[in-house]
Amino acid sequence: MGGKPVSRQADSRQDQVSTERAEFLRAELSRQPEIRPEVVARARELATDPNYPPMEVITKVAEQILSSPDLSEDES
Repeated sequence: MGGKPVSRQADSRQDQVSTERAEFLRAELSRQPEIRPEVVARARELATDPNYPPMEVITKVAEQILSSPDLSEDES
């Protein structure tokens, strides 16, 4: 793509950080119970289900593990 190079002007806005949203999220998190009984019950159900996780999920995870590089052999 020929033509003149595009001139990029420096963004005159300064970076800004707002902690307002973080404070809101912290407050909402503090309102949540540490232990959610419905989640514990669901986990117990899944732990006793011999078909969980499905074999296709196990196979896909195994394939990803086998195809990932072995970082313990990295000599860089």
